[in-house]
Parts: sequence; C-alpha cells; structure tokens
Amino acid sequence: MNEKKLYGILPPLITPFDEKGEVKTDALSRLIEFTYPYVHGYYVCGTYGLGPIMRIDQRKIVAEKIMEFVKGSKTVVIHVGSTDTETAVQLARHAEDIGADAVASVPPFYYAHPDSHVVEYFKDIVASVTIPVYAYNNPQRVGYQITPQLALKLKNVGVVGIKDSSFDIQQFIEYKVTLGKDFDVVIGTEALMVPGYVLGARAFIPGMSNYAPEVVYKLFKLLEENDLEKAVELQFMINKFRKELHRLGSTIPLVYTLMKLRGVDAGLPRKPFIPLPEELKHDVKALLEELLNERNYG
Repeated sequence: MNEKKLYGILPPLITPFDEKGEVKTDALSRLIEFTYPYVHGYYVCGTYGLGPIMRIDQRKIVAEKIMEFVKGSKTVVIHVGSTDTETAVQLARHAEDIGADAVASVPPFYYAHPDSHVVEYFKDIVASVTIPVYAYNNPQRVGYQITPQLALKLKNVGVVGIKDSSFDIQQFIEYKVTLGKDFDVVIGTEALMVPGYVLGARAFIPGMSNYAPEVVYKLFKLLEENDLEKAVELQFMINKFRKELHRLGSTIPLVYTLMKLRGVDAGLPRKPFIPLPEELKHDVKALLEELLNERNYG
C-alpha cells in the first residue's frame, strides 16, 4: 500500500447537474480547468460534491471523468461513504480500478452506530482495496464524531489518515497526539489553514478552492514560504468573507452561484438542493468582488 501522505490543496469539487438531476460532464471538465492551476489534487463526491445524494452510477461517472482529465497529474481522493457497507466497498473498488490515489469515507450515517460497527465498516473497505483509505470526520452531517479514540481503532485496522471537518483545532491536536506522526490528519476547511499548518497539517480540503482557488493557493504558498505575517492577514480576510457569505444561505447553493459569477458553468445542484434566490445574488457578487479585489492572486 502506498503510505505517502496527502499534500497541498485538494478542493472538494462540486458536481454540476442539469435540470433532471443528471451529471453534466462537460461542465465538470470546465470546473477542473478553472481550478487546475491552483490545486494539488481533488477530493471527489464528498459533501460539496453531493456524493451522498447521487446514484451509484453517477458517482462512478464523476470519478471516471476526473481521472480521465487529470491523467495522473494530480492526486485524486474519491469519497465512497454510504449508509451501507456494500455500496462503500463497491465504490472503493471502482476507485482503485480507475486509478485513484486514495479513497475516503464518512462513517455510516443516518443510524448512530457504536464504535464496533464503525470499525467493521472501515475494516471491510480497507480489505477491499490496496490504495490508502482515509476516514472522514464530519459530525454535522453524519450525526456523530470520529473521536481520537475511535480513530486509533480505525488506524489499527488499516486506515491511514483522517479528513477532519469538525472545525475544532483542539480535536486536530488530539488526533496528532493520539495517533502519532505516521497517521495523516487533513483539515477539511480553508478557515483553519494557518493554525493547522503551524501544528503540522500539510493537506487541506477547502470548499473555497472551487470558486476562489487563487486565493486559497496564495495562502498555502505563504505558509510554504513561512511568511506567517501575511498568511495570518489573508486567513483573517478569508474567514471574514466566510462569515458574511454564510449569512446569505446554505453553502451548497451558494457555491454554484459563486461559480457562475466567476464565469464558469457549474450547472445546478441536485435536488433537494435548489439554486440561490435571485434577490441574494447581488449581495453574493459584492462579497466575491471584495475578496478577489483585495490583492493580486495571480
């Protein structure tokens, strides 16, 4: 198994749909082209990618299209999480077959499973592939945490790392302390890049990299160059933007609107998500212009 850790910016790429809820593969190609210069890889079919509300065949189509486009030039992690083990295993095997670098999964959701069931779920995924398997901690969506203690149990059955979207920097520290240096802890937001990097994170899965990839890439470069003063300044600006943006509505419809404002056809979100109301688009545009005009991100 390849134990190389993830590195850099891997956006949780959104998935474009048409009015009937089918994947628009041409629009998916344009999304990749737009983000490509500013990312190190892609995280596919996760929360932003709407994997949990897609059919299995749609998830496979998205994964195949992205692998076809990048042709090994970028790291690709495919999220295979599901409510049932069979689906997750099927998607994991498909991801390996098409050449993905790793797979990731939330613990099985809807039901509140005990640790022993979660361990068996991940054990089955690990046994089904030879590529690295990551856990994905997203308690807001799943309903329960992958605690550091549960993560240690997952490590013992072969899980190599975790994407943490808890927005809890203390939990990040607990993961690092509990799981050791060989376990890869990835931060699932742009909001904690500076503290995460200082504490040892080297891979980030930021939703903002869909619609403002140059901004997030600039922050990562500042961190690589150890220019903490400028990095902190940019982090504060990013977090201020996030706070104002999230007052306008649900994150998923907002991202599709932001992509359109960037001149990129991102299609529509899949129902039950619906596009952002027209009366809010002016406010979103004003916030986006403020973010992009703040500095030269070229």
